[in-house]
Amino acid sequence: FVLNQEAYKNGSVLVAGPDFGTGSSREHAVWALKDYGFRVVLAPKFADIFRGNSGKQGLVTGIISQEDCESLWKLLEAEPGTQVTVSLEDKTWRVGALSGTFQIDDYVRWTLMEGLDDIALTLRHEEEIEAYEAARPSFKPRTLPAKFLPKEDVVSARD
Repeated sequence: FVLNQEAYKNGSVLVAGPDFGTGSSREHAVWALKDYGFRVVLAPKFADIFRGNSGKQGLVTGIISQEDCESLWKLLEAEPGTQVTVSLEDKTWRVGALSGTFQIDDYVRWTLMEGLDDIALTLRHEEEIEAYEAARPSFKPRTLPAKFLPKEDVVSARD
């Protein structure tokens, strides 16, 4: 297996073929890549669910042309262990004298560059959430366990 070769054991950029992630709709596929050490996957196309999960888990999925993909493969096969540099800010990649651009959703790029996940994005609105909860009428349904609910009887609005 190519990734077991010494030259690739510390790789953080994976150059993959088209439709990468097809059949890998669970977060575990992304976790496995991240656990291996990958921070970026460059490919001509990604499965939609995999790409969505990747962004949420902090894995960059950059879309490159098929021609760039094949050029990268040739170079990396000829010179195993060659460093691949990726700039999320500029949406570019570089390997020696070879360079190119990649596409990534602007929102996903922004969250990755800011180090934000879904919880951090929600917590940016913590004050508004707390204000809403404080102003919310007590008679409205709540998802709190019963022991946290007010000790008042619920009165039917139809009586």
